[in-house]
Amino acid sequence: MSWYRRLINVVRSNRLSKELDREIAFHLAERRDQLAAGGMTERDAAYEARRRFGNRTLQKERTHDEDALAWLESLVADIRYAVRALLHSPGFALVAILSLALGIGANTAIFSLTNALILKPLPVSHPEQLLKVSFGLADAAIGEIGAGGVDEFTNPLWERIRDQTKPYAGSLAFASTGFNLAKGGVERRTRGSWVSGAFFDVLGVRPVAGRLLQASDDHRGCAGAVAVSAGFAEREFGGVASALGKTVSLDGHPLDVVGVVEPEFSGLEVGRSADVYVPLCAQALFFSPDVLDIRARWFLNIIVRPNDGVTASQAHARIAAAAPGIFTATLPPRYSGGDKAEYLRNSLAASPAATGFSELRGRYRLALLTLMVVVGVVLLIACANIANLLLARAAARQREFAIRLAVGAGRWRIVRQLLTESLLLSLTGAALGILFAQWASGLLVGFLSNGDRPVWLDLSIDYRVLGFTVAIAAGTAVLFGLAPAWRATRVAPQSALKSGGRGATGGDARHRLGKTLVVAQVALSLALVAASGLLLGSFRKLVTLDPGFRREGVLLVEMDFGNAGYKGDRLNAVQSDLLRRLRALPGVTDASVSLLTPIGRMSWNEFVVVPGYVPASRSDSLVYFNEVTDGYFSTLGTALLAGRDFTGEDITQNRRVAVINETMAHRFFGSTSPLGRSFRTPDGDTLTPPRQVVGVVRDAKYQKLEEKTLATAYMPLGQGGIPLTDVTYSIRSTGAPAALVGAVRSAVAEANPAISLGIETFEAQVSGSLARPRLLASLSAFFGALALLLAVIGLYGTMSYNVTRRRNEIGIRMALGAANRQVLRMVVGEAGRLIVLGIVVGAALALAGTRLVSTFLYGLTATDPTTFALSALSLAIAALAAAFLPAWRAARLDPMEALREE
Repeated sequence: MSWYRRLINVVRSNRLSKELDREIAFHLAERRDQLAAGGMTERDAAYEARRRFGNRTLQKERTHDEDALAWLESLVADIRYAVRALLHSPGFALVAILSLALGIGANTAIFSLTNALILKPLPVSHPEQLLKVSFGLADAAIGEIGAGGVDEFTNPLWERIRDQTKPYAGSLAFASTGFNLAKGGVERRTRGSWVSGAFFDVLGVRPVAGRLLQASDDHRGCAGAVAVSAGFAEREFGGVASALGKTVSLDGHPLDVVGVVEPEFSGLEVGRSADVYVPLCAQALFFSPDVLDIRARWFLNIIVRPNDGVTASQAHARIAAAAPGIFTATLPPRYSGGDKAEYLRNSLAASPAATGFSELRGRYRLALLTLMVVVGVVLLIACANIANLLLARAAARQREFAIRLAVGAGRWRIVRQLLTESLLLSLTGAALGILFAQWASGLLVGFLSNGDRPVWLDLSIDYRVLGFTVAIAAGTAVLFGLAPAWRATRVAPQSALKSGGRGATGGDARHRLGKTLVVAQVALSLALVAASGLLLGSFRKLVTLDPGFRREGVLLVEMDFGNAGYKGDRLNAVQSDLLRRLRALPGVTDASVSLLTPIGRMSWNEFVVVPGYVPASRSDSLVYFNEVTDGYFSTLGTALLAGRDFTGEDITQNRRVAVINETMAHRFFGSTSPLGRSFRTPDGDTLTPPRQVVGVVRDAKYQKLEEKTLATAYMPLGQGGIPLTDVTYSIRSTGAPAALVGAVRSAVAEANPAISLGIETFEAQVSGSLARPRLLASLSAFFGALALLLAVIGLYGTMSYNVTRRRNEIGIRMALGAANRQVLRMVVGEAGRLIVLGIVVGAALALAGTRLVSTFLYGLTATDPTTFALSALSLAIAALAAAFLPAWRAARLDPMEALREE
């Protein structure tokens, strides 16, 4: 019989049984008639037919096994029995399933995020063939660039690589960017990408309407055309088909929509979805040469697709061989002699790019792997808890197991049945856990997002997430179910039946295993609580540290004058006039303009040359810069320590002056006063004119709160060599900064409605920079509390079972004169020994495990004694409180009632 029919017979087992009964009856009747025709009586013929047929039940079972998949039928029977058994104990089933749902769901949520950010390949044609190009100085030992390769290139480098890689099936370049859809006033940002003409062809991405960008769209002097995402077309134009032929305004420049990208594709930067794709050649429309030399920018990522049959190592060798010619042909003329020599020493490499690019991946990879360990430990604690529950449940079912063993059931048969119950619990918990994970992973993405920079990740369940969840559910079932199942079958049927089912056999062994599980729970919980305490303490220090400025009460208004039509001195005059308008607004105590703001998205650094200073290494002469107006330091609350602030004349008269911070003053000028001293910056093979130090301000954080303070120099606004069409106004208010938004918008609109505004409070900007430490602190606190709760529940369950098991002993002790406090001390003492042993083991685990979180700590060491002491004390108090209730019940036990049970 085919396997298909046998499978169908498993489903219709009752019908199969009736068919077999009819078939047997027919066979017996036919044989009876034959025997009767030979001269036997009807009665003797029937008897002889049954005798020759043999054991009817045995024959039926053999035939049934041939007509059905016996192992599957047995499994179905085990599942039915397991369902009935769990429904018979709904409280136990509910606690176990919810514990597993939380543990497995947490693991699935973190893995889902890890999968989306790190593991999932791009939704393009054959992503495994894609290779990204990077460059760096070749390691003399291996002849190749190391792990620190850079993957951002200039336009000339991209064009040379594109031309040198013609033997490849294709190559592309792209750069993530953002565009303002509004033509003036408050910005309406959308995410986009600059792309080379062959971008979509190389990736194998298809349009759902119109056409996508082609090589003919990307040429010098192009008019500009765009492709948009399906979501953008729906939002902006009311539908995919409606978008074709429409014009979209990007940073005030109108471009025609020629096609809509298939919805599965969201760009090559994971964590960031692109809505608009603009050809590289259109940059000339957006940036004038006097504002930005776009061909000198390091901003392009490059991907190549080798021809069929070309391996990744062959592709790498080919591009590495072409590197000397590429770098020689693109040598920047303004580089100094040393910079030119270093530039020419660079080599190229090709490495797998199936998962695309991601700045977010670099920031969160280690954090996600750390969280995977954390949720794994939580699941281990949950497993220990459920194992303890199963041990207690198995002890209560010993009479049932004894009867089954006595009538011939094998030990493995009972173990299989109990493992089926465990697997059913685990799979049910996993099903609920997937629902929890879908909600939790979306919440986690919200943690990663930052203000106007939302994170987009494809969190759909794929075979990796599903396989991970099923594997972890099966592994969990074996982990918490095998030991209790095996222990349950180690029972002598006669002893169990004589004891009336009270579990007289194997109780001590079960109790020892339960104690071991409790010690493990306490140890693992301490490790998690200690790690949680360290991360929380680190986050608290970041939130409460003094960064050298006052973030409260300041409104940041980023203004883009690019579409307002101002040039040169007129632009400076309008910016100054607007600053006067904003300073005059009611409720404004001070205001200033700057190129950058602290803890912002951008940075600017250069090497400096100071007369008399000899750096120990080149990095010692690196200084971070900003351009600001007068009032900048008072607006942000950064104290002036020596000298003076900038004045309006410093800007209008283009005075080459600077204000530096304490770190720069101490590094370059030592104990002498830096006032009146000067420094220069390299300009090719020469140096810029000297810049005189006129003031020293207090140290302030530059780009990250957790960074080591950087040497910083401030210059008067507009002295960086290019017109500043994009600057930030910082406005300090006497009240809530958000209350100024309406007045600021009106003032800017009066000056010129074409000026674009991006508005955010300084406090929100600083808070947004803490996304990663906030995520780690929040999740570690949650999982640490969950681990503590599970440990408390486990200890309570073990001590409750212990008290129940020893009721007779306690009754005898009390009958012989033991006082209530002695019984209380005995039970709590036993719990205390378990807790102390767990804390000792947990301290060793914590010391080893906290090295994992040391990378994320600020202001704390991984062995901070205060955190460890508080963690151990909190765990001990919670655990002793959990043990006190069973101890109190034991102390109030009626001796006569306990002895009567015997």
